[in-house]
Amino acid sequence: MAKVHITDLVLRDGHQSLIATRMRTEDMLPICSKLDSVGFWSLEAWGGATFDACVRFLREDPWERLRKLRKALPNTQIQMLLRGQNLLGYRNYSDDVVRAFVQKSADNGVDVFRVFDAMNDLRNLRVSIEAVKAAGKHAEGTVCYTTSPVHDIPHFVALAKGLAEMGCDTIAIKDMAGLLTPYTAYDLVCAIREATQLPIHTHSHATSGLSHMTHLKAVEAGATIIDTCVGAFAEGASHPTTQSLVAALAGTAYDTGLSLPLIEEISAYFKEVRKKYWQYESEFTGTDTRVLINQVPGGMISNLANQLKEQGALDRMDAVLEEIPRVREDLGFPPLVTPTSQIVGTQAALNVLTGARYKSITNEVKLYLQGRYGQAPGHINEEVRKMAIGDLEVTTCRPADLMGDELDKLRGEIEGLAKSDEDVLTYAMFPEIGKTWLQERAAGSLKPEQLLPPGSGSQQECAPHYAADEFKITLHGETYHIKLSGSGRSDSSQRPYFVAIDGVTEEVLVESLNEVAISGNGGDSTPRKAAAAPAAGQKPRASHPGHVTAAMPGTIVDVLVSIGQTVKAGDGILVIEAMKMENEVQAPIAGIVISISAKKGDAVTPDMALVEIQPE
Repeated sequence: MAKVHITDLVLRDGHQSLIATRMRTEDMLPICSKLDSVGFWSLEAWGGATFDACVRFLREDPWERLRKLRKALPNTQIQMLLRGQNLLGYRNYSDDVVRAFVQKSADNGVDVFRVFDAMNDLRNLRVSIEAVKAAGKHAEGTVCYTTSPVHDIPHFVALAKGLAEMGCDTIAIKDMAGLLTPYTAYDLVCAIREATQLPIHTHSHATSGLSHMTHLKAVEAGATIIDTCVGAFAEGASHPTTQSLVAALAGTAYDTGLSLPLIEEISAYFKEVRKKYWQYESEFTGTDTRVLINQVPGGMISNLANQLKEQGALDRMDAVLEEIPRVREDLGFPPLVTPTSQIVGTQAALNVLTGARYKSITNEVKLYLQGRYGQAPGHINEEVRKMAIGDLEVTTCRPADLMGDELDKLRGEIEGLAKSDEDVLTYAMFPEIGKTWLQERAAGSLKPEQLLPPGSGSQQECAPHYAADEFKITLHGETYHIKLSGSGRSDSSQRPYFVAIDGVTEEVLVESLNEVAISGNGGDSTPRKAAAAPAAGQKPRASHPGHVTAAMPGTIVDVLVSIGQTVKAGDGILVIEAMKMENEVQAPIAGIVISISAKKGDAVTPDMALVEIQPE
């Protein structure tokens, strides 16, 4: 019997799952020579959220990362995760963009393309797989494993047969949330092998604590490649430890033949690297059997925690995790993997943070309910669909069939900033942040987000110059736990603060009676009354029904109206990006737009009056 091969995930899914995809290229390259000498079947090093994180947070060129890794790993296949027609973004792209992206990925160093679709809609995989084969690379067709009333082994076998018919070289079973149980894995691998005669590659996150056993039973059933991660970035929301599986299979018919001492050296290196990124560690990345219910995938959990933290709402994580299965059911039980995991997760967060289900609906959910991501596996809640899209027609064909070629249009939009086809494709993936990245590169002002000094893991201990945002107050013998989650713009003498008091989110108004103005030369301080109006550049505080506000903190990506325009209640006024998803802010009343304080790029909070509508 052939030995088992290993794909190690430390350069992509490992750090995506545990430190929100924040590892920088500079921390990957020094260990590449040792990684290259291990003898892995492949190293997953690109795709997934790495492209987004490079541009959005690390301010790196993701294509340059790929080229550097290719040079540093001459003897090992580089593998990437590709979202089919979504590529690495959160929407469907035209076929010409898909073909160009796959070709450029191959040209820059990708050998193995793991191609999946979040809906398991085979129509969304065909063009990507054709492009991989045309580039002469390895096409790994992927079945996204999940559980629901509409998912069973015959369903997954039918998907695998469809992938085999498209010419895939291997079949991956992608268990992104750790839901696959050992004996189900055995039956599933046996059934897919019999139906396709193709090598099977298994991928299972360790979140639920099942993945070691799942891989072992999959191997016994005939799987020949398994995904693991070196110990420093393994377990919990990540993957089973490479060393553990190598040891478990040693001396058997499935022996990997890999060197444990060498892998331990590599793990020791990454153990030190991980300390550098302590600020992205999350308490939600350990073993958590709740995943068997909420199904949040390993690659999403640390990012979701980080996004809620940025919203000042990390204390609402449990409520969001409870809401996710309800939203998933409303949307017809899609597998939770990018982008559907982000679509469902962000909508669940909105439902929790706004205090009302579907009070605010993201643009991506609206597109999903229109069929623009593909065919939902199960029945969609028609009441929710009606709330989201009204009487708009639902797409039943392959979504990309509705799109014309985009590449030339994209080149025109970014002309002068793009220096290569790769730059055009970066802009295509993320137009707003991609354009900003290209502009900053041209100006020589690209700077990565700040890494706080390493320490014991406590922000207060490591960076004492930061003001406390969490404390206890004792009043009349009662002690209250207070956590500050954000503040709004002052209006007259009052300033709103958003706090959690004993876990209950509240807005409090602080009125300053004697603000102190300190002269610039260190002279006398004199008490003064607070300003009677917002300072220049500040937005007024919402005070009446005609004020348009955001449902949650975010960034304005588009203003859809102009002063003097007549609008109806429910018309789109602004588009806000929050938690990587876009949310259209609608007019609360009918009337005439009389003022606009918001502009593209502004960071906003829920207390701000962004647009004012005067009733007719």
